[in-house]
Amino acid sequence: MVRRTTTICCSAAALIASIALAPAKVDRRPISFFPIRTVWSLALNNQLRQPPAYDATRGYFAIDGDRLVAYDVVSGAQQWIVPAAMTSAPAAGGGSIFFVQGDSLTALNGADGSVAWTSTVTDKLAVPPAWHAGWLVLAGSDGSIVSMRSSDGEVIWRHDSASPAHASPTIAADRVYVPQDNDRVVALKVEDGQPVWERRLGGKPNEIVAVDDQLFVGAADNFLYCLKASDGTVDWRWRTGADVRGLPAVDEQRVYFVSLDNVLRALNRSNGVQQWIQMLRLRPTSGPAKAAATIVVGGLQPPLRAFNSKDGASAGEISATGELAAPPHVLTDPESDRPLLLIVTREIGKGATVTLVAQSNEPAAAPFTALPNPITTVPSLPAPPPAPTEQPAIARIASGTPRAR
Repeated sequence: MVRRTTTICCSAAALIASIALAPAKVDRRPISFFPIRTVWSLALNNQLRQPPAYDATRGYFAIDGDRLVAYDVVSGAQQWIVPAAMTSAPAAGGGSIFFVQGDSLTALNGADGSVAWTSTVTDKLAVPPAWHAGWLVLAGSDGSIVSMRSSDGEVIWRHDSASPAHASPTIAADRVYVPQDNDRVVALKVEDGQPVWERRLGGKPNEIVAVDDQLFVGAADNFLYCLKASDGTVDWRWRTGADVRGLPAVDEQRVYFVSLDNVLRALNRSNGVQQWIQMLRLRPTSGPAKAAATIVVGGLQPPLRAFNSKDGASAGEISATGELAAPPHVLTDPESDRPLLLIVTREIGKGATVTLVAQSNEPAAAPFTALPNPITTVPSLPAPPPAPTEQPAIARIASGTPRAR
């Protein structure tokens, strides 16, 4: 009978080789922002006169004496300081900063603070300007919406609305979304300002977060709304115990927001089902910030509270000196691609302080503790028997031991 040779070993070897050669699956899920370390802390020695503005690498701070100072937010180094009598909060982007002083809109070069261009503003602004992808949008107190090219200040279009804006417009994709004082959200085409749709909510809407085909906006009727960007239809809404505060934070799965009943909530983005809820030991002054897999919430008094984005469990606290002067700002380290958190606080006598916080490369040190069931004595092993010693040849002959041949 012919015996067949089995191929199990060869198949196993081939399987092991294929697994070894297959590319390893990288876990790209965000990790916790904690433990943290302070990268730098900078005392401005002046109070802030307007909220700060940020671009990818710089922070702009309007301080006492009608001055504007720019800092590199990664290193904390001062870039420049120039006179600037701001009458509205600034906007930054595309390597420039934009603000109104008097009856002029001024654009400064972010690199050195030099004037890039100025333009006359005929209408008083109702809210701070908005910038995105080369577009600069101004909302006047008379209900006008003006779109400008941010590179040179040329007016592209103007749209007159029945109500002034209640919060800064949001520019996303090919639309401009304007939250208005008359409880409405208006969508305009970014190219020419033509109306696309209009949706009335149950209260005055806050600033809008636009992600894919969804708009997330809190309103003064104690609801967070999810609108469809295509036509403004209310996809879902969630009732809270008080007005929604500030901008929500959004990731691929959830939307996070706070309300003035001192509650932080996480909802499923697709259907609005609540994922978790966390009672806060502070009154939130702005919307939450998301750094990696951590949600950070600030109140008027420190510390800032942090929670895991997955389940809302407490992740830690971020201490600060003084009261929070601006919403925490998340940026990305250009070298490591890790999140950084910029915190601006103020004290009456000392002025504003800017602090940059980052993830620590070292794990948190664990305290030394006694091990359970310690061994107080070590058992000793019995001594080994002595090794046999070989007798000399003369001794062997004398004792009658035969000689080896």
